[in-house]
Amino acid sequence: MYSNAESAPRSVPLRRVARAVVARLRRVRAHPVLNATAFEESWRERAGHAVDPDHRPHIVAALDWLGHAQDATSEGGIARGYSLGWNPLFASRAWQPADPGATGDIIPLLYGAARQVRHRGLAERAERAARWELELQLPSGAVRGGVQGDRAVPAVFNTGRVLLAWLAAFQETGAGVFAGAARRAACFLLATLGEDGVWRPGEGGSAEARRHAALYNARTAWALAEAGRRLGAPEFRAAAARALRAVARRQHDDGWMPDCCFTDPVRPLLHTVAAAIAGLLEGGAVLRDERLIARAASAAERVACAVDPGGRLPGRFAIGWRPAASWDSLVGAAQMANVWLRLYELTRERQWLDPVDVVLRFLKSTQNRATQDPGVRGGLKASFPVGAECDAYQVSSAATAGFADSLIRDERRRAGVSPLTAAGAA
Repeated sequence: MYSNAESAPRSVPLRRVARAVVARLRRVRAHPVLNATAFEESWRERAGHAVDPDHRPHIVAALDWLGHAQDATSEGGIARGYSLGWNPLFASRAWQPADPGATGDIIPLLYGAARQVRHRGLAERAERAARWELELQLPSGAVRGGVQGDRAVPAVFNTGRVLLAWLAAFQETGAGVFAGAARRAACFLLATLGEDGVWRPGEGGSAEARRHAALYNARTAWALAEAGRRLGAPEFRAAAARALRAVARRQHDDGWMPDCCFTDPVRPLLHTVAAAIAGLLEGGAVLRDERLIARAASAAERVACAVDPGGRLPGRFAIGWRPAASWDSLVGAAQMANVWLRLYELTRERQWLDPVDVVLRFLKSTQNRATQDPGVRGGLKASFPVGAECDAYQVSSAATAGFADSLIRDERRRAGVSPLTAAGAA
């Protein structure tokens, strides 16, 4: 018979074997062949879904999906997405937990969409979501990273996303509680910004930033600039300018943005690159800094050059804007359509419209409006094909919101109506 001292060392490898077996079983369980909805969608998307030349049916379907994503959480926040098959990360199928960052992106969109489609219920949804975000704000003023139920670790990027949401809620409702939350969030960003204009993990408590200078935080700087303008706080504007100029200094001559990804700084995801470009563009517009707008335009032009005749864009890029993935980021493509439309609004140069029609048409062809599954109908997958590496077999709230936002912006352009305020949907 073994003593405790003799048997203890054997427990470690046994635990490792058990974890490996569980991980393997989860991967098998998640295989699309064993998940009818995932398998069906991956099969049907090969031919593409019906495309309406009018944007409105696609907009309404996307907004309906976002409504289902909010109702699924029953607390006011909006689900991160919908798993078409059994998801190993969430150990479940169907609706995922509410996501503070994604919800923050969607709130300004819902306010704008309420005016565009004349549906007051969307504004009520936006306010409910903004109040849910209030319950999650940390004592420091920060917003945590991850989804509901994760550890409450403050995250710079998510704080910027929700800051834009509270500013929109304050503008729409006049409620001081949103102004107060926005000011506390902006104070957190101000306090954690380095003297060189960079947010770093050690300074900002940002769990998601893996590099010394995550350039996607240009979008966070835009949020800080908006806070300075709307709350009458010049110190926020000054800090935002410092952060945006730090991003511009690190840009290459061809507009390339190094260290611009959560997962792979050498091959950044299109949607984090798009977030950085949007941050430079919108932050430059708030600060009336033409140099920042020009830096955004230089990057946006290179992404536009990568659009193929079918409207597809690679999901990752490598230095020199070389395509680094065979699949598409639908989140990133929707964001870039919005960026090009914003550049057209600001410059009136028609070159920015060249990629828009073909990209939006491709995105429409990935939207399933025929299924009876409310978790799929009207939403946009994270990637194309649906089984690609980024959020495989998931309908994404970020992609759906970015898609709706770009369609609404283009619908107003087509109608010759003045653009809505930049919403910040990701």
